[in-house]
Amino acid sequence: MPLNPLIAISFRMQNFGSCRYTVIIRTSCSSPRYTRDQISLSFGDGYRNQVYAPRLDDPGSRAFERCSSDTYEINGPCVRQICYVYVHRSGPDGWVPESVRIFSHSSKAVTFTFNTYVPESIWFGHNYCNTI
Repeated sequence: MPLNPLIAISFRMQNFGSCRYTVIIRTSCSSPRYTRDQISLSFGDGYRNQVYAPRLDDPGSRAFERCSSDTYEINGPCVRQICYVYVHRSGPDGWVPESVRIFSHSSKAVTFTFNTYVPESIWFGHNYCNTI
């Protein structure tokens, strides 16, 4: 018996499941020695699945110091191949990321290179979703 076509309610992908990501953020050697900036991260795939990690900064932990790497374990919705990452910086110090590397069980590791100043209070990053 053939199936009749159905009307799609929405093409927006749902964020089913929960996955764990390892994110390594390398701070540039041209960054200030330490930062009081508030740093958030967002990444995802070309299907509108997105992971949001607010306020990764912690002044007491010495995170995001010049020439250092900080590793975070982030839980979030499962995404397919990660093709974009954005960083949000808010604060007076002008933190400069060198790179963001994301590991996931569901997709291959991906590295996004920055090596540039992140403007204050905007989402700034790379989106390669249309090139995959």
